[in-house]
Amino acid sequence: MTTTTTTEAKLLTAADLLRLDGEGVRGELIRGVLCETMPAGIEHGAIVMRLGAALFNVVEPDQLGTLVASDSGVWLERDPDTVREPDIAFFPAGKMPLNARITGYAEVAPDLVVEVASPSDSRREVHDKAHMWLNHGVRLVWVVQPETRTVDVYQPNEPIATLGEQDAIDGLDVLPGFTCEVSAVFGSQPADESPGEGQSRS
Repeated sequence: MTTTTTTEAKLLTAADLLRLDGEGVRGELIRGVLCETMPAGIEHGAIVMRLGAALFNVVEPDQLGTLVASDSGVWLERDPDTVREPDIAFFPAGKMPLNARITGYAEVAPDLVVEVASPSDSRREVHDKAHMWLNHGVRLVWVVQPETRTVDVYQPNEPIATLGEQDAIDGLDVLPGFTCEVSAVFGSQPADESPGEGQSRS
């Protein structure tokens, strides 16, 4: 997800952010400061869909909880307000009842968050965001890195683990029974570029 910080004369609230969303302004709040979000591209969206579908196939049949994707804000801090937007989040049924109708932002932290790095995101930015989630009670964060086709796994009080395409993502005790090959998250490896018109073959 690509974010651009907008300097405001006054700090905004979660209610302000919800109103702005209704006016077509997409963004997150970080301690009252609006960070507008921009479309991240086709590759980003395809990764979210693949991993989201794999999670849905485990969560939905046994009604383990609520699974949400981009545009679903989570209210992490108040006065000043922080509302972050995960690419994918899983709330177990014990935290968010399945029959709950929530039209605003979630006010409890999910147990699992997935963040897919955008081309403009630095490793420091996604690292800091992953730790913000952990600091607010998230138990497991997967940071998907399309450039390297790897997934960084964050857990509280544990070293970061980096998974490659030969590995599998595991839901651990957060989502028991969930596994997904890292290679399946990224889809087919792009073919080597063939010589174009006007290029000579060696």
